[in-house]
Amino acid sequence: MTESVAEGPYFDELEVGRRFRSAPGVTLTSGLASAHRAIVGGRMPLALDEALSREVADRAIAPPALVWDVAIGQSTVATHHVKANLFYRGLVLRRQPELGDTLRTSTEVVALRQNSPKPGRRPTGLAALRITTTDQEDRPVLDFWRCAMLPLRDEYAVTGHADDLDRVGVLPGPGTLTESVRGWRLDRIARRLDGPTFADIELGQRWQVGGGDVVSSGPELARLTLNIAKVHHDSVAAGGKRLVYGGHTIGLALAQVTRALPTIATVTGWRSCDHVGPVREGDTLRSTVEVEQTEPLAAGGGLVHLRSRVTADGDPGRAVLDWRFAVVVP
Repeated sequence: MTESVAEGPYFDELEVGRRFRSAPGVTLTSGLASAHRAIVGGRMPLALDEALSREVADRAIAPPALVWDVAIGQSTVATHHVKANLFYRGLVLRRQPELGDTLRTSTEVVALRQNSPKPGRRPTGLAALRITTTDQEDRPVLDFWRCAMLPLRDEYAVTGHADDLDRVGVLPGPGTLTESVRGWRLDRIARRLDGPTFADIELGQRWQVGGGDVVSSGPELARLTLNIAKVHHDSVAAGGKRLVYGGHTIGLALAQVTRALPTIATVTGWRSCDHVGPVREGDTLRSTVEVEQTEPLAAGGGLVHLRSRVTADGDPGRAVLDWRFAVVVP
């Protein structure tokens, strides 16, 4: 009887156009949302207050950070051996899922580039992936691009892959970032909660979020979201100390943003998201937030484009995340 290894592909085993759809679907439940919140925090009112969510959006909205964490986790069937994630681009929530919806994800290889060899290091390549997530009725939920660095199985392989990764991804077009909140009664949030409204927010406004957040329960978040990347579970694969799932850093960054803007209704998309340094369990993360653009909505409230820059404690603090995204406020 033969024995094989149950593992994902290495870089030199990928080809453009290959699709991965083996990750199981995940039904969003209140229990899943609570477990997720215990790890990354999150204080967006609609994700916490079901009655208010129904008043504003006619349904119990799932936390957006849970939605994208599940989608990213489902995509890791293609990146079991990942060494690092370099970027996410063009993430748009085509609809805001509610509790009870089931997310299913397809991951397609859209570009490949082998890295130049470095003495003493195992050769690697960059795989750009398009991640498409739908719900149980095949309605589009998410569509975005991710770039993962993977090792080669054959250290002497020359794949010839040399795609231009700067051309990967499409920025959200006009109107796409507000489609998922059409018809929402945003004024109901302002009636219930104190905090800045769209009229109070100015271009260039900055907040330094007071206090940091410790990174804990890294493997638990990976398991919760079906993320099977070895570096989040296996210290040997991570070179001695596990790396934290990128969604963990993003989730904590979003929780910190809601301290500055407690009236945020939801996140509708990302312009870009760059992991500029590694994060490990036990790190304490701190962030500054800046308003880069504002767009009023015809029905009231508006879209606020934010930039969150996150550092991990050290001497000096080291940059770990540069995230540009859009939120809706009343």
